[in-house]
Amino acid sequence: MRLLLEETMALVVDYQERLMPVIYDNEELERRSAVLLKGLKTLGVPMVMTQQYTKGIGMTVPAITEAVGSSDYFDKITFSCYEDGAVRARIEELGKKNVIVCGIEAHICVLQTCIDLKAAGYTPVLVADCISSRKSYDTEIALLRAQSEGIYVTTTEAVLFELTRKAGSPVFKEISRLIK
Repeated sequence: MRLLLEETMALVVDYQERLMPVIYDNEELERRSAVLLKGLKTLGVPMVMTQQYTKGIGMTVPAITEAVGSSDYFDKITFSCYEDGAVRARIEELGKKNVIVCGIEAHICVLQTCIDLKAAGYTPVLVADCISSRKSYDTEIALLRAQSEGIYVTTTEAVLFELTRKAGSPVFKEISRLIK
C-alpha cells in the first residue's frame, strides 16, 4: 500500500506534560515527533491532537503544539481515541482513509486506537520512532502486537519522503532540512 498525501491525516496522541517526563527516552521521542509533525504540517496533512484526562495529566507539551501549529485538542477519557465520539466524528469528517498515528503510551492509547481504526476500515500507519511508553519493553510488545493485527509500521523519515514523493521542490527541501 502506498501512502498518498490526499488520502492521509494524522492522529497525535497524548503527549502531555505530566506523562512525558516518565516516558522512556522522552527527549528523543519529543525531538523525533516534532520532526514528524513539522513535516506533516509542511505537507498540509490534517492533524487531530488528543489529550487523555487533561485535568489530571495536563496539557500537550509545547514542542508538540508548536510542531502541529495549533493548541487545539480533543479531551478524552477513553484509551482508544476512536472510541471517543468527538474524535471519531472529526476523523470521519476529514474523510481520509490513512491515519498516521504517533504518541504515548504505545501499549495503551496508541495501540488500542490503531486496532479500532483498522476495525473501522481505516488504514492506521504507526510511526515506530514517534511512540513510546514508560517502559521500553511495553513499546516493543506494542509494535509486535500492532504488526500481528495487520497495522503498518514505519518511521518518520520513511513516511515523510513517501508523502513528498519526489525531489526538487520547495516542500522536498523543507522536509530534507527537517530530517537532517
